[in-house]
Amino acid sequence: MSDLNTVTAAEAPGGQPNVPHGPVKKDKPRSLAADAWSELRRRKIFWIAIVLVAFILVMSFWPSLFTSADPRACSLSNQYKGPSGSALFGYDFQGCDVYAKVVNGAFNSIRVGVFSTLVAGIIGLIFGMASGYFGGWVDAVLSRFIDIMLGVPFLLAGIVLSRRLSSDPASDGVFAVTLTLGLLSWTSGARVMRSAVISAKQQDYVAAARMLGAKPSRLILQHILPNSIASYIVLLTLLLGINIASEATLSFLGVGLKGDAISWGIMIAEGTQFARTQPWPLVWPAIFLGVTVLAFIMLGDAVRDAFDPKLR
Repeated sequence: MSDLNTVTAAEAPGGQPNVPHGPVKKDKPRSLAADAWSELRRRKIFWIAIVLVAFILVMSFWPSLFTSADPRACSLSNQYKGPSGSALFGYDFQGCDVYAKVVNGAFNSIRVGVFSTLVAGIIGLIFGMASGYFGGWVDAVLSRFIDIMLGVPFLLAGIVLSRRLSSDPASDGVFAVTLTLGLLSWTSGARVMRSAVISAKQQDYVAAARMLGAKPSRLILQHILPNSIASYIVLLTLLLGINIASEATLSFLGVGLKGDAISWGIMIAEGTQFARTQPWPLVWPAIFLGVTVLAFIMLGDAVRDAFDPKLR
């Protein structure tokens, strides 16, 4: 009797089964980007890199927020004067405000780094996609061409190509350095993209789309590219920092930016001549260059670790 009068746990007081009201909510599957963002939010190095990159970008595009001094207003009467309220980093051998030059020099470094990375990214994307998707003799030819480009000494090729492209004495060298770095730094990205495309085109969803009659352009743009671009973007983030350092190297050697262009590399080259007696005109641009390159590399490392489940 007691068993018949006992209401089971699965029944409501009215004798009806305890069925939840309304539709049952199901957890939505999370994408790779969502998992990566969840991982990035917990990384201190990511936020440190974001703050540094944001600071450098603001300083590059809005230098008037940091200084109102004219970096080209130089006077020999101020030669090697120490830091003061009007010149936080002092003056260099020409009597120029070092702080104003450092702040305004960020724009050219960032501009060259960003546009050269875009040029390298477009070239690497085209070569990597073509090599990985078509395979066969196309892959063989393009892969051998990439190997030849990798065998060319980067610094030597950069000096020769930059000097050739900036032969115009009226040019400030920005276009020449940007094109030089873009033409020489795409090879690693092409190899990464090739590997990602080869892996993506072997997946079941690509085979299903091909069986349904999808054209190669549709397969590449809608199926393969979205699923292989993550690792490529991470590499471009790292490449951006490398290109900024490469621009400073070419400018230091006298084959990069020139004329009245302001660059951290030029400042370092000028400060090296008097480094023993007056080191600060050399130290400050070197510090800002190092912090900028480090920030982009830290950002690239954090994003790479977040997108690669094996590194978590």
